[in-house]
Amino acid sequence: MASPDDAQLLRQFLLGIGGAMIAARESVDAVKSTLTRVARAYGVGDTEFIILPTVVLVQVDGVIQGRGMVRDGSVVEFRFDQIAALHGLLKLAQAGHLDPADGIRRLNEIGAQRPRFAWPVRVLGHAVLTAGLSLLLVPTWQGLALCAALGLLVGLVKLVRSPALQLVFPVAAAFACGIVVFWLAQRFEIGSPLLLLIAPLVTFLPGGMLANATRELATGQAVAGSARLVSGLVTLALLSSGILAAGAVMGATSYDYAPVADEFPWWVALVGILLLAVGNYLHFSAPAATFGWVLAALLVAYGGQTAGGALFGPALSGFSGALVVTPFVLWVETLRRGAPAQLTFLPAFWLLVPGAASVIGLTSVVGGGSSMDVFWAALAGVLGVALGVLVGSAVSSAVRSGARGIENFTVELPAAIADHERGGLWRRLIPGTRDSLWSSHRD
Repeated sequence: MASPDDAQLLRQFLLGIGGAMIAARESVDAVKSTLTRVARAYGVGDTEFIILPTVVLVQVDGVIQGRGMVRDGSVVEFRFDQIAALHGLLKLAQAGHLDPADGIRRLNEIGAQRPRFAWPVRVLGHAVLTAGLSLLLVPTWQGLALCAALGLLVGLVKLVRSPALQLVFPVAAAFACGIVVFWLAQRFEIGSPLLLLIAPLVTFLPGGMLANATRELATGQAVAGSARLVSGLVTLALLSSGILAAGAVMGATSYDYAPVADEFPWWVALVGILLLAVGNYLHFSAPAATFGWVLAALLVAYGGQTAGGALFGPALSGFSGALVVTPFVLWVETLRRGAPAQLTFLPAFWLLVPGAASVIGLTSVVGGGSSMDVFWAALAGVLGVALGVLVGSAVSSAVRSGARGIENFTVELPAAIADHERGGLWRRLIPGTRDSLWSSHRD
């Protein structure tokens, strides 16, 4: 490939990569490190990057250029098939094997890429996902049937692509599901309504966002970490408000409902994990080659969570699961035929249900069914999972650094000397670069 000779074109390419990684729900430190590697691969070391959850700023050759990630009032988010396509592009870009002009064109193609499956299949996938999770949380016939039906309802609601309604979708879904569950709970022995509400609402839970927030705060990215933390807590509050409103309408003043005895043997949990993987594959249009890795990540997370619960108690089960699955998904990402970490990690995170404990704690506290101890225990569970992600990432990074050893030791030249060694930065500017990525984005 011929070396690029246009600093403006390279800035556009770097901006596109940064924006795409934000849309793929990467943490800002991961975006910055990737952009640095891409810039060096194209022979440019004098670069600066400012990455936030909604904006990317790039400085190349002394010129600053930026791009916002909010389109029509909503943040662009990639599906699993788009994340997989971006992962392949990043491998080429970090090796310097992709012309920036071709890279910009491919980024736009990824942004405008249509889902692999039609909407009825994606809705069915959400119902299957919900049914699978219900077998892990509420292993009863009543819970399976009700959660699958509610999952189908929420899957239909999520088809609406209105930026003006995006903010109220979580509370509307929680309210609608709460009305159905509380009404049934007053007439039939279906168990705790709050447990039954976890599965259909799980894809609204901001587990990945809270994990990224913890990681960014720990790495000194205070602005990005604080923004994600507040956004995640607002989402949890909206979900709680919807459940509380439904309980008030239905006259549910107590959360003490008759328990339902488990009807299924232990191996049904494995069936639930399989259904969870199939549901993720269908609902998020994941590439077929990644299905096995997603299933493996789910099994690792479930095994770590179960072992942690047996050894350390329920309070640390989420931490144990996240601690085990995080190095696994990061290792899978490095394999030649592996899968992106976000694609395999998000389903595993939903299995751990980091935000569900907070929803239960908040609704129990406000509804008067529990003390403040429930709230703090729920919040500690969420932070425990996020801490497990942080520790697992640190362990994985330390292992990789130790394996590379002293060969990774380098001394960078000052920018002016390095620029002289390269013969100067590119002087010519080639006009005609597309300035707006994903202008025809369709989901």
